[in-house]
Amino acid sequence: MGHLPAAAVTDFVLRESRRYGTGTTKHTVSILRSFLRYLHVAGEMEADRTGAVPPVAGWRVVGVPTGATAEDVGQLVRGCNRRTAIGRRDYAVLLLLSRLGLRAIEAATLTLDDLRWAAGEIVIRGKGSESRLPLPHDVGQALVAYVRVRGHAPTRRLFLRTRAPHGGLSVGGIQAIVTQAGRRARVVPIGPRRLRQAAATTMLRKGASLAQIAQVLRHRSVNTTAIYAKVDTARLRPIARPWPVGAP
Repeated sequence: MGHLPAAAVTDFVLRESRRYGTGTTKHTVSILRSFLRYLHVAGEMEADRTGAVPPVAGWRVVGVPTGATAEDVGQLVRGCNRRTAIGRRDYAVLLLLSRLGLRAIEAATLTLDDLRWAAGEIVIRGKGSESRLPLPHDVGQALVAYVRVRGHAPTRRLFLRTRAPHGGLSVGGIQAIVTQAGRRARVVPIGPRRLRQAAATTMLRKGASLAQIAQVLRHRSVNTTAIYAKVDTARLRPIARPWPVGAP
């Protein structure tokens, strides 16, 4: 390979950064640095060009959460036909996602044993941890209604497929429930993540602290939850500086 101009390396990174997002670009830069360092050590390149690879800026909590509104969530759940087993299942799934902020994989892996009726709790397992959350009355009622028509299956998984083989729903199955509900209610685009964000913003607007929201969402650090402070306009308003008189 011999000589590789530093400008060519920089231009390559800048060109790729226009095609991909921050995460993918960071990954590309990391691989490129390792490759260039290897070429230099192996004697395939005269100079070490790792210094020509520009860093990729990617700050945390930059964006603003775009969770579904309370009106959106209401339309989603009202679209479920709770006179059918499928409708009761979908209704329970949507409430778990929008009220308790469950991730799709957490909803998919729930079992009958995770429902602690006597204690009024639900056990959530995800990302190597286990949490117990209070079971809201409406969510509990939805789960009871579904369990009564769930039927028998050779699995303890809570949410079942409606077509054979009648095993537990996959993550894709949970996502499909949200997507289909969104189409029925004409709330698109919609997905489990937006319902999780809706749960967080609803709790914040009702006065919950970031620490309390972090506990419900099972964030390892409250810093991850800090992004939701951006949507709390009531608390942000007193610290906002007035717009200068005469400014455009």
